[in-house]
Amino acid sequence: MRTVAQILARKGITVITVEPNTPVIDALRTMADKNIGSVVVMEGKAFKGIMTERDYSRKVILKGRSSDDTTVSDIMSSSFPVITPKDSIEHCMKLLSAHHLRYLPVMENEELAGIISINDVVTETILSQYETISHLQNYIQS
Repeated sequence: MRTVAQILARKGITVITVEPNTPVIDALRTMADKNIGSVVVMEGKAFKGIMTERDYSRKVILKGRSSDDTTVSDIMSSSFPVITPKDSIEHCMKLLSAHHLRYLPVMENEELAGIISINDVVTETILSQYETISHLQNYIQS
């Protein structure tokens, strides 16, 4: 059974972070510079949430707010199920689906160990299927 640790080993544990008081426009610039769709919000070593492009479009643009005057803490998502590196990919898929999420923070010893996305979970599932098919082909051919 594949685990979150395998995703983190493949993709790495580096996350791009901003502080809660960061203006949204600065967070957006960071996201554009790094070609990413979200940033992790940290206060020191404490995980506070995730700000996504979706948060921006729904909580700033649609509400006519200013990107300069709105802080990341005003629009970030902060309610996430807790997962650990030992959790299964299937468990993560269920959480992402049930909570309508695209990202899950991975916690270990009460500290952020990484972030996984729905794309990471799908990629890992596809890789697992390719391995199964390869094993079956080898078995049949032997």
